[in-house]
Amino acid sequence: MKEKFNEKVIPVILKFINTKGIQSIKNGMVTSMSPLIIGSIFLILSNFPIKAVVDVLESTGIKAVLDQACGATFSISAMIAVIGISYSYAKLENQEPLNCAIISLASFLILMPSSKTTESGEVVGGIIDKTWTAGQGMIGAIIVGLIVPLVYCWFLKKNIRIKMPAGVPEGVTNAFSALIPAFVILTGTAVIHGICSIGFNTTGMEIIYKVVQTPLQKMTDSLGGAVLMCFTGPFLWFFGVHGSTVVGGIMTGLLQANSLANQAIIDSGVELTVANGGHIVTMQFYDQFINVTGAGITIGLVMYMFFFAKSKQLKALGKVGIIPALFGINEPVLFGTPIVMNPMLAVPFIGMPVIACLIQYFALYTGICPLYGATQIPWTCPPIISGFLLAGWKSALLQLVILCVSFFVYLPFIKKVDKMNLVQEKNQPVEDEDEDW
Repeated sequence: MKEKFNEKVIPVILKFINTKGIQSIKNGMVTSMSPLIIGSIFLILSNFPIKAVVDVLESTGIKAVLDQACGATFSISAMIAVIGISYSYAKLENQEPLNCAIISLASFLILMPSSKTTESGEVVGGIIDKTWTAGQGMIGAIIVGLIVPLVYCWFLKKNIRIKMPAGVPEGVTNAFSALIPAFVILTGTAVIHGICSIGFNTTGMEIIYKVVQTPLQKMTDSLGGAVLMCFTGPFLWFFGVHGSTVVGGIMTGLLQANSLANQAIIDSGVELTVANGGHIVTMQFYDQFINVTGAGITIGLVMYMFFFAKSKQLKALGKVGIIPALFGINEPVLFGTPIVMNPMLAVPFIGMPVIACLIQYFALYTGICPLYGATQIPWTCPPIISGFLLAGWKSALLQLVILCVSFFVYLPFIKKVDKMNLVQEKNQPVEDEDEDW
């Protein structure tokens, strides 16, 4: 089965994840990480868990400043995504990326609603509605971020451009080269917007949200979708494929959209619960609980190796792997134990994230632990600390429970591996140091 999987399935998966589209989504979504992490600091301060502190912040006007900073980071994540994805795509095609990113942003804005009706019934036009520059516009941003550079790069590769004479500054040359593809792309986008607005009294972004994004978000938020996501990552890792990259490249946009939708519920003053439309499966669900201490939640394995292993190999790996594991890095353990291609450890490695998924899903669905807003904690943040920063002591306790379960899930399997290694080490002949010298 391993040989057939390596020959038939792995090449297809690798071909898929190495496509320019998937690479662009993965690289482009990363560009939003910095503003989201910094915005999370403002968000935590603005929603400090002590009411007296929040009251002081409100009375002094500081909370309004913090909320403004949050809005300028979280509420433009879709705009950042469309810029980052299109820039990355054009760069992979070895074309000038900045103009492509600007054209993509303009196309994204054309497809968005540009007016809003106030509570009094007055229609206000000429606006950029932050509702669509955040979670609700995320899938639209991905679609625009892929289609625009595809067309843009086709024109440039076919040399359909305005050429400038030698000696003209590079910036001017690039700007004129982008004129023809920009005209075609923006005109085409305007035509699409006209068809949607005149013919259907809506916008392109609203159609994408209703037809594509909403069903996908419901799918990812289901228990079956969550289990499949948590199974796929370690399953691919077992065969040597970077499963976290594959799952992240496909799911990041949807998981970010779920997080931002939850934050929109909080910002509206409504309690964030499943009954009020809150999403369970978000970016934090995956990063801080399914990939905590690395793919497969291998901290239980590492703890055994560090404290209880009897074989020299596992003892050494425990010492090397314990600190990186606390920061979410477990490649030394994956390839050193090894876990990759090792059927002895396949069951706990693939099964532990699924178990963690079920535990966490139950805790969030029943309200034992709170749902997650848009607060983004770096995946390298150590467990317990990240859980507390994310949603308080209950989430920290939930992480602790999952880490403890990890130890007992791995225990019978790693004990067997430890015994096998110990027997092998005892039967290995002692080398003659003088002879080697």
